[in-house]
Amino acid sequence: MTIKRVAVFIDGSNFFHKLKELGLVNLTKFDYKGLVDSLVSDSIISYYGYYVGVVRAKEGVTRGQVLRRSQQRSFAHLESQGQCFIVKRGTVMENGGVYHEKGVDVGLAVDLLVGAYENNYDKALVISSDTDLVPAIRKVVALKKEVEYIGFAHRPSFGLQKYATRSRLLILEELKKFEQPP
Repeated sequence: MTIKRVAVFIDGSNFFHKLKELGLVNLTKFDYKGLVDSLVSDSIISYYGYYVGVVRAKEGVTRGQVLRRSQQRSFAHLESQGQCFIVKRGTVMENGGVYHEKGVDVGLAVDLLVGAYENNYDKALVISSDTDLVPAIRKVVALKKEVEYIGFAHRPSFGLQKYATRSRLLILEELKKFEQPP
């Protein structure tokens, strides 16, 4: 059996919110590396990318300051896990009281495509449920690379399942193993 090179692409905000929906806590210390290692066997991980919009807290807004500090702790935790994760930062923009990430999906899609074109991996592990990634995934598959969609059993993305070469849906019991005590 040939050892494959695997590139991991995690949509951070999407992943975080799905874990919260499942009732997991203390997500600033979640064992992302442990989860990824459990999903990849007989392979070399060539890239760990974590994509997320950065909270920009306005002065005097307590909730924003708390969110920003929590996010900074999460980044430090990710970057300390064997120095393997590269945190790719987008922005978070507010519009009429609603917050939206900008540049995160595009950054993930670009890195997914560039890695395929430059032959940096044989298989991409995409941990997201965002169907905005479908065009990039379709192209990567057309380039003869494997794409494994990792989603959540309680809210799967049928679009990503349809276009990925393989999919796996995580359940709460699997994820609890990587939740760290408060």
